[in-house]
Amino acid sequence: MNQQAMKEIFQYHHDSKHHTDRYARSPGYLDWENQPNPFRFYSGTAPLRLPLLKEDPAASHPDLYLRQRNQPQPFELKNVAGFLELSLGLSAWKAVSGNKWSLRINPSSGNLHPTEAYLLLPEMDALKSGLYHYNPFLHALELRCFLPDEIWEKVGQHFKTKSFFVALSSIFWRESWKYGERAFRYCNHDIGHALACLSFSGNLFGWKVTCLNELSDRQLETVLGFDRTIYADMENEQAELMCVVYDRRVEDVPRGLTDETAALLATSAFAGTPNRLSRSAINWEGIYRAADATRKPRTETRRFRYGCREDFQTEISKLSAAAIIRKRRSAVAFDPAGSLSREQFLAMLDKTVARDGRAPFDMEISEPCLNLLIFVHAVRDLEMGLYLFLRAENDLQEFKNRLKSGFLWLPAADGFPLYLLEEKNYRRDAKIISCVQDIAGDSAFSMGMISRFRAVVEKESFRYRRLFWEAGMIGQVLYLEAEAAGFRGTGIGCYFDDEVHAVMGLETDHYQSLYHFTVGKPVEDRRLQTLGPYHHLEPQ
Repeated sequence: MNQQAMKEIFQYHHDSKHHTDRYARSPGYLDWENQPNPFRFYSGTAPLRLPLLKEDPAASHPDLYLRQRNQPQPFELKNVAGFLELSLGLSAWKAVSGNKWSLRINPSSGNLHPTEAYLLLPEMDALKSGLYHYNPFLHALELRCFLPDEIWEKVGQHFKTKSFFVALSSIFWRESWKYGERAFRYCNHDIGHALACLSFSGNLFGWKVTCLNELSDRQLETVLGFDRTIYADMENEQAELMCVVYDRRVEDVPRGLTDETAALLATSAFAGTPNRLSRSAINWEGIYRAADATRKPRTETRRFRYGCREDFQTEISKLSAAAIIRKRRSAVAFDPAGSLSREQFLAMLDKTVARDGRAPFDMEISEPCLNLLIFVHAVRDLEMGLYLFLRAENDLQEFKNRLKSGFLWLPAADGFPLYLLEEKNYRRDAKIISCVQDIAGDSAFSMGMISRFRAVVEKESFRYRRLFWEAGMIGQVLYLEAEAAGFRGTGIGCYFDDEVHAVMGLETDHYQSLYHFTVGKPVEDRRLQTLGPYHHLEPQ
């Protein structure tokens, strides 16, 4: 255990907490003239425009998660383009009073989008083998370096199947411009959102996306050329992880690159200059100390098994899987009169459980560490109150030992790990602990994602980031399930951390709340005009 790294992580987590009498450090105002560009471009490259889907995959709502009915598609450019369109592409533009902004398939805190994506692609169609940056504004690939056939021969020998690779990175400044020191948390939430989006989209093409969990951050920086790229001050990219994409019928793949392949990539020449995102940037030093403390070393291959628990059955949405993906939005207001059925609610929770062979958690990021503390406001045939849903059922006794002694622990459904802790109207409490935001109290339910914390981070410091990734993946599942049910979700990064813990009776950092989420009946803002996702590329 690196004691200094542990000290930095726990100090960052403490310093980035919001409290009822003070918030975590932030600019305190929005410098709109200095807002970072949400799109990265590489000047000096010739963007290869990708085709948009002429027809969405025919997969139904359950096929977001199930794999067997999604027929594997060939690794052709049009299919890779569709995979990106339904995971990291634009979903719409909104306009009002002369202002216009884009929305994306992958959610982001404050719609600021710190996440960038890179692809290692073999030669296909008119595409040359290389490392490409995905530009969602143009729905295009920007070539950063060519990859010789020798590399793909070695990759093919190692993975023993056709494949390609997608990597994610974070630009902290895009989030810290608005949120200050707490932004490191939000950047990692967004990695989790993007990972779930990649898994769901890949599944619709009959592909599986698996984390290469052997790779170190240093190896990944070298592979992506970040160590050979000149960035503007504070606009550098943090390499997060790389995944392999392959035919879902293949039973298993390696979890890393060979030393020989990595060495060849390390000698590659990179092209393109990243655009300047804003006029100037503020150095939130705590973020960069936390990033250094959570760097991942090279580790041995890890494979995670989650079991095959029976599904909770409920009504299937009439929307196709792709339509649900495209419709996802973050709600800004809810109608307090809106209510979910008990079956809809339980099915939403059930979809957050990791299972073998089910998107998105079978990407094998880690074992499940997060459970859900839920404020039930308006679920028909279920009492209003405080509930705990155990995604990691082995945590039951630990929670019983650590939570308030007066809790009821009444099972809410037979054979389902949801427990009523306290029967009470929690609308006001939920609103207050989520930074006095109405959406947490006006919804059908809101929740805090409660993670095993100190023991996990002390064992491996890089797991701090991955706990937030897990939270973001849960959030994306809830976003899609809300849309499928005709409701809407919203991620909440602003909450009073220790007030949440006090509600539960937690007195140490054995568990910590890492993300909040709320689902309800949305109140639409009729002033907003909706435009097509790529209308700006159409001939005028």
